[in-house]
Amino acid sequence: MSGKRVREEIGAPSIADGAAIWRIARDSRALDLNSSYAYLLWCRDFAQTSAVARIDGQVVGFVIGFLRPECPDTVVVWQIAVDESQRGSGLGGRLLDHLMARVAAQGVCRLETTITADNAASIGLFASLARRHHARLGRSELFSADHFPDDHEAEDLYRIDFPNGDGEQ
Repeated sequence: MSGKRVREEIGAPSIADGAAIWRIARDSRALDLNSSYAYLLWCRDFAQTSAVARIDGQVVGFVIGFLRPECPDTVVVWQIAVDESQRGSGLGGRLLDHLMARVAAQGVCRLETTITADNAASIGLFASLARRHHARLGRSELFSADHFPDDHEAEDLYRIDFPNGDGEQ
């Protein structure tokens, strides 16, 4: 054991985090990579519904989301990823817990995300979130492969309804 103290912080992203978020998304090899510009906009315009994790000041994970315009009690998680060095540490779950605690103050009581059928890690991550919060998890088809103009797998909609009306545990 090195004895080095590691300080983990989770909070809202800033524009300065955009490049690191883009790199983590690119290196995940699982996410659809958006332009670096898009991640900068997320950090500016959706900071209240997104979060970054830092270890000793370095961004090592993120979750980006938005409130659904037609359903303002629903946060949609657009993407979540952690740096390879942090995979398996539970950081993804801590990011989601942090995000849900923050958006609960805005009246959010539901989370939605889409996941391809072959992404067992993401399915497990969101199922674990539902279990921790004693929440109901539902799945339905949202976008079939035919909806996409390119070679993209179908995306299933996962919906988590939190039992106590908010995202708090």
